[in-house]
Amino acid sequence: MPELQLSVLDQSVSCAGRDEGHALRDTLELAPFCEALGYQRFWVSEHHGMPTIVGSAPEVLMAAIAARTTRIRIGSAGVMLPHYATLKVAEQFRVLDSLAPGRIDLGVGRAPGSDGRTAMALNPNARHAADDFPQQVVDLQAWSAGLRHQGLTANPLPPAGAVPPELWILGSSNYGAQLAAHLGLPYAYAYFFMDGQGVEQALDLYRSLYRPSARHPKPQPTVCVWALAADTADDAQFQALGRERWRLDRQRGVLGPLQTPAAIAQRGYTAEDMPTINAMRERAFVGTAAQVGAQLRALAASLGLAELVINTWAHEPAVRRHSYALLAREFGLA
Repeated sequence: MPELQLSVLDQSVSCAGRDEGHALRDTLELAPFCEALGYQRFWVSEHHGMPTIVGSAPEVLMAAIAARTTRIRIGSAGVMLPHYATLKVAEQFRVLDSLAPGRIDLGVGRAPGSDGRTAMALNPNARHAADDFPQQVVDLQAWSAGLRHQGLTANPLPPAGAVPPELWILGSSNYGAQLAAHLGLPYAYAYFFMDGQGVEQALDLYRSLYRPSARHPKPQPTVCVWALAADTADDAQFQALGRERWRLDRQRGVLGPLQTPAAIAQRGYTAEDMPTINAMRERAFVGTAAQVGAQLRALAASLGLAELVINTWAHEPAVRRHSYALLAREFGLA
C-alpha cells in the first residue's frame, strides 16, 4: 500500500484559445490516465453559470468516465443537492452504480455552486431549499442504497449483497462537518477554497461529534488541495501562473477562461498585486515532486489524514498529466 492514498478532483476548466467542450473532453482523457497511475478516486465537480469551470453535469461526466475505466472509484464533488429532487438524484446514481458496480462515490453539497440568479433558474424554490438539505441526505442514503423509503424505490435496484454508492458530505464550513458526523458519513473538506482556513476546526468537530454507522464505524475525513508539480521549481511556478492570475482576477469580480502562463508572464503584476500574490505563493503546493510531496505529507500528518484529493489546473493538458504522474511516483501509487 502507498504511504498516503491520493485521489483526484477535476473541475473541467476552460482554457483560453479552446472551446469549452475541450475541457470536458480533457476530463474524460485524464480519468483513465490517473487510473493507470494508481489514484484511488476520480471526482468531478458541479458549477453553473461560470465561464471558467464548465463541468455543470457531474452525473453525465461520470457515466462517460465509467465507460473508459475499470478500477478507479468515480464520484461527484459534488452534486449540489438543493437544486434537485432527491429521488431523481438517487435514480441517476442507481444507474451509475449499475454501470460501474461498487465504484461510485456520491458526494453532495449544500452550497449553490453558482450565483443567486442561476440558483433560482435551477430551482425556483432555491431561496429556502438549503433548509431541507439534511432531510435530502437522509432520503438519498436510503434510495441510493436501493431501499424502499417513503413507499418508493429508486431503480434500477442493486443485486442482493451489492455495495451501494458511497455517500460523502462535501463542504468548507462547520455545517457540513457536523452533518457528516451526525449521519456517520465520510467528509471531504474543500481546503483549496480558502487555502485551508477553518480546516482544523471543521475536522475536530467532525471527529469529536462522529456517530458510528454500519458502513463507516470510524470517521473518514479527507481534504481537497490544489497542487502542481513539475521537473523544476521554476517551471512549476511558471505553470501555476494561470490559476494564480485567475484567483487574483476573481477577487475583483473578473471571470474567464484560464490564460496561458506565457501571456500572464508577459503582462506581469502591478505593485498593488504583489502582496496578494506573495501570500498565495507562501501557501501554495507548487514545486518539484519532492517539494510538493513534503508539503502534502506534512499537511496529512498535521490533520491526521490517510488520503488527500488533488486538484490541478494548468493551461496545457500535458502539464497536468505530468504533475499527476510525478506525484504518483513520489508517493509510490502505481
